[in-house]
Amino acid sequence: MASSGDEGRVMVDLRSAAESAAADEDAHATPLHEIESLCMRCGENGITRLLLTLIPHFREVVLMAFECPHCGERNNEIQFAGQLQPKRCCYSLEVPLGQSEILNRQVVKSDSATIKIPELDFEIPPEAQRGTLSTVEGIIMRAVDELQALQDERKKVDPQKAEAIDQFLLKLRSLGSGEAAFTFILDDPAGNSFIENPHAPSSDPLLSVRFYERTREQQAALGFLAEPPTEQPGEAVFPASANSDGLQSVPHGSVGAVAGRRAIAQGNPDEIAAALCRYSAPEEVDTLPSTCGACGTECVTRFFATKIPYFQEVIVMATTCDMCGYRNSELKPGGEIPAKGKKITLLVQNARDLTRDVIKSDSASVKVPELELELSCGTLGGMVTTVEGLIVKICEALERIHGFQLGDSTLEWKKKKWEDFKERLSKLLSLQEAWTLIIDDGLAASFVAPATDSLEDDSQLTMEEYQRSWEQNEELGLNDMDTSSADAAYNTTST
Repeated sequence: MASSGDEGRVMVDLRSAAESAAADEDAHATPLHEIESLCMRCGENGITRLLLTLIPHFREVVLMAFECPHCGERNNEIQFAGQLQPKRCCYSLEVPLGQSEILNRQVVKSDSATIKIPELDFEIPPEAQRGTLSTVEGIIMRAVDELQALQDERKKVDPQKAEAIDQFLLKLRSLGSGEAAFTFILDDPAGNSFIENPHAPSSDPLLSVRFYERTREQQAALGFLAEPPTEQPGEAVFPASANSDGLQSVPHGSVGAVAGRRAIAQGNPDEIAAALCRYSAPEEVDTLPSTCGACGTECVTRFFATKIPYFQEVIVMATTCDMCGYRNSELKPGGEIPAKGKKITLLVQNARDLTRDVIKSDSASVKVPELELELSCGTLGGMVTTVEGLIVKICEALERIHGFQLGDSTLEWKKKKWEDFKERLSKLLSLQEAWTLIIDDGLAASFVAPATDSLEDDSQLTMEEYQRSWEQNEELGLNDMDTSSADAAYNTTST
């Protein structure tokens, strides 16, 4: 039960409390909740204090501190009270030999994040270290302390294992002191972890960030709705083998082709339309079960496929939650994967250019050379906006992610860097000088509207197709994609 010094203090849901705390201008009036909880060292009752607040330009968090008056045990941790991010994130930081300042970079680790150091084949699972705000050195040395804690008992039970751990701790301490080069990987399915980039908003050559979809197991572990794939009655599924009913299964991708050829052979136009146009009827809005990213309750995602003239087929998705009112819309590319990527370059010179429609897909990176601004693939997800709206959303996301560099404890030169960046940004959006917007999409699923009916007549807009590199295909998952079974099924003539 919650206890406090006055009867008016009531424990409410974390999100509402964090929002109310953020809206309160007086920091000292932020509610502090106290919960009586069990001390794991002495078994007596201690006090856990919860501070529900919002880190400016970052996200809602819950700061927790436990103290036991009986044995003096104390610990603290941080948990996220806001919504889960649309995609999981993976930060990879290269720590060179002799550059100990890299070890001082701030790290936000959520409860669901995994930390890896490939050079030592070392991994810190989510349950080993709770959510915390620390540095690269702090996380490594905390792992050293936790491994060292039970060494005396290990030496009595298994001396060889204890000796091996001692040798490993020497290597781990050398990383924490900067005496060896290594790679620090932070992988978070919830997307709520973060590693500081001191060069922001510019890119950091030592730090790379990837955003990608969660697996079904990760969605279930985070509380998302993750139902197993259902089989359509009468349809065969992968792998190719005889099932319990004696029917022969066929490879994935050939089911639609077989159904379409059967309908054509029988001359049934209704079945032909159902088989061949199953996913491309724009007048039909389909629904699928989903989970609200804000409150975690079940909701519905509506989607339909449509064709954008002079562009390609796209899938429009919209999610609404009747419980908390959360709303989200997204645009996904549809149709086949193009053979080449596309690079779009727009020279912004007047106010009309700022109002051009922009479609940015998940696979697109964005650059503004005049600002030294670069966004990696997957950042912000897919969206439909304008040129001005895209730049504003990019800057809002940068301020949210790098909010620690804008606080009161930030060094003056870092704060001045962000102030200069905002000033340069305002000059671009006020069109005091011309600037360039570059959208590079390996899947050619992004689009910028031309100012004229003919793309050739628009001298400010250029679209260049290029052959994707092996690394780009690997990142997009195309190198391991095998469509030979589906191609053979579509090309085979029905007898």
